[in-house]
Amino acid sequence: MASSPANFSRFGEQVAIVTGGADGLGKGITARLLSEGCKVMILDINEANGNKAVEEFNATYPDKVAFTKTDISDPDSVDAAVANTVATFGGLDISINCAGIVGPTGKKILDVTADQFDLVYRINLKGSFNITKSSIREMEKKNYGRVLLIASIAGKEGNAGMTAYSTSKAGVIGLVKAVGKEYAETGITVNGLCPAVVKTAMVEAMPPTQVKYMTDKIPMKRCGTIEEVAATAAFIVSKEASFNTATCFDLTGGRATY
Repeated sequence: MASSPANFSRFGEQVAIVTGGADGLGKGITARLLSEGCKVMILDINEANGNKAVEEFNATYPDKVAFTKTDISDPDSVDAAVANTVATFGGLDISINCAGIVGPTGKKILDVTADQFDLVYRINLKGSFNITKSSIREMEKKNYGRVLLIASIAGKEGNAGMTAYSTSKAGVIGLVKAVGKEYAETGITVNGLCPAVVKTAMVEAMPPTQVKYMTDKIPMKRCGTIEEVAATAAFIVSKEASFNTATCFDLTGGRATY
C-alpha cells in the first residue's frame, strides 16, 4: 500500500470520501490519506470488500475509516452516502472518485452493444457527475473542498478496442474542466487525474494483447503503480494545491502528448 513519511499529517482530521475505495486504486489512495491524518469513508458497491477493507485499516487507524455501500450510478444512493459521511465524521473536505469499470475490451465498435456502452457510461461518467454534485453541495456550506475524479489517458487519446471506456473518460475530463471553472472563485477545486495503464486487478483481468497495446505506448515501457497514483492524488487534494483547478494531471510515464 501507499505510504508517507512517519508522523506526516498533511490532512490532520480532514474528512474524505473515496469511491471504489475497497480495492485497487481506491484502496491505495485510502491508505495514503489515512497515513497522512485523514478520516475516510469508503464508498463501494461491494459490501464484502468494503467491510474487509475497513477491518484491515482499523488495525492501524482505529476509528478513522468507515464504509457505506453505494451505487454511484444512482444519485439517491450517492446523496445518502454523503449524508452518512457527514453524520459519521462531522463534515466533508475531500471527494475522490475511483469507482469505474473497463467494459468491453479488445472489441471494435461493431461488436459493442448499446447495453454495454450504457453500463460503462452510467458508472464511469454519470457516477462522476453524481459524486461531484453531491460532494460540492456539502462543501459549499463551508466554502472549501477538493474534488478529484480519476479519468484516464484513454479519455485524451482514445484506446482502440475500448470505445466505451475511452468515451466515458473523455466525458469525465470535460466534467472536470466545466465544474472546476464554475467554482474557480470559491475555495472548492475540481481536478482530474489521467493515468496510463496501472497495475491493478482490473487491468490484470484484461486480455494480455490489450495490456501490451497500452503498455507499448508508454515511453517508460512499464505500467504505473498504485503507490504512484496515490502519491499524486494526495497532493491534488491537499491544501497545497490551492491554485490547481479545472485541469487533469497526467500520470503516464511519458505517453501524454498534451
